[in-house]
Amino acid sequence: MDSVRSPEWPAAPLGGVAANSAAARYGMSAGTGPIVGRAGPPASAPPPYRPSSATGSVPPPVGKPAAPPIPVKILVAGGFGVGKTTTVGAISEIAPLTTEAEMTSAGIGVDDPGARSAKTTTTVAMDFGCVTIDRSLKLYLFGTPGQTRFGFMWDDLARGALGALVVVDSSRLDDCFPAIDFFERAGLPFVVGVNAFDGRLALELGEIRWALAIGDHVPLVQFDARDRLSVRDALLVVLDRALDRATRDRKA
Repeated sequence: MDSVRSPEWPAAPLGGVAANSAAARYGMSAGTGPIVGRAGPPASAPPPYRPSSATGSVPPPVGKPAAPPIPVKILVAGGFGVGKTTTVGAISEIAPLTTEAEMTSAGIGVDDPGARSAKTTTTVAMDFGCVTIDRSLKLYLFGTPGQTRFGFMWDDLARGALGALVVVDSSRLDDCFPAIDFFERAGLPFVVGVNAFDGRLALELGEIRWALAIGDHVPLVQFDARDRLSVRDALLVVLDRALDRATRDRKA
C-alpha cells in the first residue's frame, strides 16, 4: 500500500539546487536566440481559465481505514534541454527513474541544448517520478523526450494523462512549439511553465504568451525547475487546470 506523506512541505532555500545530475546546466552565462512565432492562435479557444476555489480534505470516519490516494498521471513535456529531467528530479519523493544517455559527436548539429547549457546527457525514453499531494491525491510524473525523433513515444506517454506541464526556455521559445501543438490537438489540459534559468527570464511573461500564440485559457507561470517548492506550485496549477476541465465536461 502506498505510504501517505504529510501535506506540509519542508522549507527549501530560494534558488536552491536539487540533488540531480542536470543542475550543472544552469551555471552558464545568459544568452538569447532567435524566436520563431507560430502562425496564429488555435482556431477555437475554450473559456478563459479560472482557478477553482480550494477545498480542504475531509478526514475519514473514525474506525474506518483511510482510502489510498487517487493516482493522477501528469506529463512534463517541452523541447530539448529545457529542464524536464530536472523538474521531475526536484519534486519526486522517490529516486526518479531516468533514461539518460551520453550525448556523442553524432548529435552535433542535431541536438542543440542552447548556449547556456552544459548538458552532456539526453533522455532517450522517459523520466518517471511521483509525489503525494495530500491523503487523497498522488501525482505520477512522466517526463517526455525532447527531440523530434522521439515524438512517436508521446502518444503512448499521453495515454491516461489528465494534464501536462510544458516546460519552456524563454530564450528558445521555438523549441516548445511541437509540445504546445501536440497538446492542443490532443485536447489535453496543459500549463506553460517558463523555467527561470539563472533566476531570470529573457522575455516578460506577456511577451512570451504573445510569441507562443496561446489563449488566455492556458495558464502561463514562471518557476525554477531546480527548486522543489517552485515545481510543486507549477504542478498544482496543472492539477487545478485538469480538475477545472473535468468539472466542465461533467456539466456538459
